[in-house]
Amino acid sequence: MPPKRGNSRRRRSDTSGTRSTTSSRPTRARDLGEDSDDNETNRKKVRWERNDSVDQESTITPEQTEETEETLDESETSVPDKTCLTASCQHGRVGAAYYDPVKCMMYVLEDTADSRHYDLAKMVLEQAKPDVVLTSSKSDDGFIDTLRQHTDASGSVFQIRPYKDFVPGKGRDRLMSLQLLSDLPPGETADPSSERSSSPSNSHSRNAYEFMSRRRQRGTGDPTAKRWNAAIRLSNFASIDAAPLCLSSIGALLDLLVRERAVNDLEDEGTRALDIRGIEILALNEVMQINADALFSLQIFENENHACAQSDKTKEGLSLCGNGPSLSLDVINSRHNAVACFIGPENLTSTSSLHGHLKGIKNVPRILGVLKDGRGKISEWQGLVKFTFHCAMLKDALLELNRAGNVDIVRQLLDVLDIATLRDVGNRINETIDWEESAQAGRVCVRAHIDEELDNRKTVYYGIDSVLSKVAQQMSQQVPADYAPSLNIVYFPQLGFLICVPMLQEWQEAGIAVIDGWTFQFSSESHVYFKSQEMHDMDVHIGDLHSLIVDREIEIIQALLEEILVHYDLVAEACDVFAELDCLLAFADAARMYDYHRPNMVEENITYIKQGRHPLQEQVVDTFVPNDARIVGGSCHPSEFASSDDSMDTTSDWNSIVLCTGANACGKVFVDKSEDIHSKLLEWLIYLIVFTRISTRESVSNVQSAFMIDLNQVSLALRNATARSLILLDEFGKGTLSTDGAGLLCGVLKHLLDRGPNCPKVVVATHFHDVFREELLDPESTPITFLHMQVMFTSSTGTILESGDSTPAQFSYSETSNMARQPNPTEKITYLYRVAEGLSLVSHAAKCAEIFGVPSRVVQRAQYVSEVIANHELGTLLDEEMTDDERHDLEDAEAVCRRFLAWNLEHEDGNVKKRLAQVLGRPMDDEDIED
Repeated sequence: MPPKRGNSRRRRSDTSGTRSTTSSRPTRARDLGEDSDDNETNRKKVRWERNDSVDQESTITPEQTEETEETLDESETSVPDKTCLTASCQHGRVGAAYYDPVKCMMYVLEDTADSRHYDLAKMVLEQAKPDVVLTSSKSDDGFIDTLRQHTDASGSVFQIRPYKDFVPGKGRDRLMSLQLLSDLPPGETADPSSERSSSPSNSHSRNAYEFMSRRRQRGTGDPTAKRWNAAIRLSNFASIDAAPLCLSSIGALLDLLVRERAVNDLEDEGTRALDIRGIEILALNEVMQINADALFSLQIFENENHACAQSDKTKEGLSLCGNGPSLSLDVINSRHNAVACFIGPENLTSTSSLHGHLKGIKNVPRILGVLKDGRGKISEWQGLVKFTFHCAMLKDALLELNRAGNVDIVRQLLDVLDIATLRDVGNRINETIDWEESAQAGRVCVRAHIDEELDNRKTVYYGIDSVLSKVAQQMSQQVPADYAPSLNIVYFPQLGFLICVPMLQEWQEAGIAVIDGWTFQFSSESHVYFKSQEMHDMDVHIGDLHSLIVDREIEIIQALLEEILVHYDLVAEACDVFAELDCLLAFADAARMYDYHRPNMVEENITYIKQGRHPLQEQVVDTFVPNDARIVGGSCHPSEFASSDDSMDTTSDWNSIVLCTGANACGKVFVDKSEDIHSKLLEWLIYLIVFTRISTRESVSNVQSAFMIDLNQVSLALRNATARSLILLDEFGKGTLSTDGAGLLCGVLKHLLDRGPNCPKVVVATHFHDVFREELLDPESTPITFLHMQVMFTSSTGTILESGDSTPAQFSYSETSNMARQPNPTEKITYLYRVAEGLSLVSHAAKCAEIFGVPSRVVQRAQYVSEVIANHELGTLLDEEMTDDERHDLEDAEAVCRRFLAWNLEHEDGNVKKRLAQVLGRPMDDEDIED
C-alpha cells in the first residue's frame, strides 16, 4: 500500500509541475528590447531604479523611460508572479520557507515542533497563502495529507519532490551563493589595490593580487571571500544553522525559483540572479517567535546531559516554559480563567483528584501506535483499560468543580468524553484478555468461552500429558531394554512430537545407533531425540497445538484492536485535552504555592510590572527581592489605562528603552530575564518576537569570534524587530575595545530611538559609563528610562555608612555623589538587588573581585592602577620599577630640561657657555670661559 500511495503522489506532482512552469512571468529585462549589451545594461538600470534619479551615464530620454515602464507594467500584470512555499516535516518537527514575489523577500521558519494535528503548518499555509507548495517525499504522511487538503481547498499547485531536493547541505550552499549574502553592500569592498588595477596601465594582471582585484571589479569576486562573507552574514538575517529542515526547504525553494527563471527567461545564471532583497524570520500571527539563542539565554526548556557518560540522552533542566506561546488574547484569558478556577479553595479537593487520575493516564496515542504495529505487550493493553477507567473518574471530578461554567477546558472535556463508548472499550478488553494467564505466559492470552475453536485446542493442549504417557508406554515395549533404559514422548512447538531416550556412553564414542523406522533429529549432552512413524501420525492428527493456539489468539486480539481503533479519534482528542488540563493544573499548583497573581492582558503595547519576581531565581536563592518595571513600545502611552488601574504610575516617564547600570554581580541580568516572565500585578501586552543578547554560544566549528556572534545576535534583532518585539541586551559591546563597544551600543540605541512609533521594547544592561554625556546619551534629554541596582556600604564593625538610594530628579555626575562613590579598603559592599531610578557610575569591580576570592594584594593593586589612570598619572606607574640612582638621574634630567626651557636666549647678553654650563649643572674653569 505505501508504494502505491507514493507513486500516485509522484504522478500528480509531475502533472502539477508542468502546470506551474507555464504560468510564470517572462524576464523583465528582456522587455526593454534587443539592443546592444551596453544599452541593455543601462535600460535594466532604469527599470530597477525607476524610483530614483536616472543614472548620469544613461542616454534614454524621459519619453523612452515612460514608455518602457508602461511596457513593464503591462508584462507584470499579464503574467502574475506566484508565491512559492517549500516545507519539510520529520518526526513531528516542521521547517519551511516561502518567497513573496511582491516584496522580493524570503521568509523562513526555523525547525519547530508541531502538534499531532499540524496546527503550526496550517497557520503557515493560511498566512503565506502560497500558489505552489512543495514538500519532500520523506515528510510525515500526516503532514503531506495536511498540505494536500489545503492545496485542494485553495486551488494551489502541490508537488512532492524527491528527497534529494531537500538536503540541508545543498540548501546551505544555495543560500550562501545568494548575492544578498555573498556580496557586501557598495562602499564596503573598497580596496586600494582595486583602484590601481583599474588604471589603463594595469590592463593585464601581472600577479595573483591584481588578478583577484580585477575579478572583484568585474563583479565575479573571490569565491572564498564571498563564501566567508555569506557565512558571516547568514546569521544576521535568521538563526538557521541548527535547523536542517529549514535549510533543506530553503534549498528546494531556491532550486524551484532558479528552474522557473531558466524556463521562462531562457537564462540560467543560478541563484545569484534571483531577485531576493532580504531574508526575514516568519513571525506567525498567532504564535510568539523565540529563536534558539533566546531560548538558551532565558533558560526555556534547557536540556542537561545525562549523568551516564555513555548515554547521548538529555533531561530537562531548570527551565520555564516551552517555545511558541500563543498570541491570542482569547486563548490566554481562557487559560487564566481555568487557573483562577483551579486555585480556588473550594476546588482544592477536586483538583487533587484530577491530579491523581491524570497520573494514571499513559501516552495512549503511542500505545495505539505500538498495537497497530503488532509490537503491543500486556502493559499496553493494561494502559488502555486504565485510560477508560480514569476517564470516567475524571469526568466525575470535573462535575464537582465549583464555578467552572466559564472554563473552556472543562467544557471541552465534558464534550469530548463519551463515557459510554469508553466504558464499552474497557469492558471489551477485560472480557477478552486473560490477565493472569498473560502474566504467566509473557504474552497476550484470551479468556475462555470467547472462541470455541480456541477452547478446544487449549483443552487438547492442556490434556496432552496423559496422551503422551500412553504413547510412551506402547513405544517402550517395542524398544530393546539394552537400547534405552527409559523412553519419553515430548512435544516441542514448531518441531512436533519426538521420542526422547538417554544418551549412552558408547554412543558418545562410536556414534548414535538408530533403530529401523526411526529418524535421528538432534541430541544434547544427556538425551537423544528421534522421529518415528507414530510421531508423524501424531503431528498430522493432533498438530502443532501451541502455534495454532498462539495464531488464533493473535487473530482474536487483532479483531479486538480493530474494534478499538474505530474510536481512535475520540481517544486522541481526549488525550490532547488531558494534556492541556495537566499543564493548567500545574500552573495552578505553582500559582498557589508561590503566590502568583493573574495578570491583566491588554492589546496595547505596554508592560507594567509591580513587584515582579523571577520564577526560577527566587527558588535557588535564600532571599529574593522583587522589583517594579514599566516599559512601552512604539507610540503607546500609559495614560490610556490610568482609569482602569489606579495603581499605575503615569506621572513618571514611560519609555521604550530601559537602561540599567550598577555594580558587577548586582543582578542586572536577572532584571533583563525577569522582564518577560512574571509579575504580581501586570498590564502585559503580547510580544510577537523576543530577541536576546545575553549569552554567547561559542564553538570551534563556528567561523565567528565571540564578538561577531554578539554582533550577529544584535543584527538579527534589528532586522526583524517590530514595535511589539522585546529586545534584551546584556553588556553589548564588551568583546572589543571599550571605545568601539560604547560607540556600537550608542549607535544601536540611537537607531532604535529613531524608529519612533516602531521602536520595540528594549531592556539594556551596561558598564559603559562614559556614554552618559550631553553629546551621546544625555540622561536629561534622551527618551530612555535610566535605572540602577542599589548597593549598601558598611564599615568593618557593621555600621551602615551609605545605602544606594535612588538619585534625585536631576542626575548627578560628581565623584562625590552616592552613585559614584568608591568604598575604602576596610569597607564592605552589600548588594541590595533593588532597582531604583537614576544612574550608577561605578562598577565596584575591585570589591566584586575581593568577594569572589581574588587575593587582596591583587585587588589593592587594581584599585591603585585604576586611580592612577583616572587621574591621568601614568608616569607614576613608570617610576615604580626604577632604582634610587635611576630615579635621581631622572630628576636631574628633568631639572635640566626645566632650566633649559626657562632660558630666554633673546635677552642673553653674557657668556653663552657659562649660561649653558649653569643650565646643564656643570662647573666651568676660567680658561673655559675665556675660550
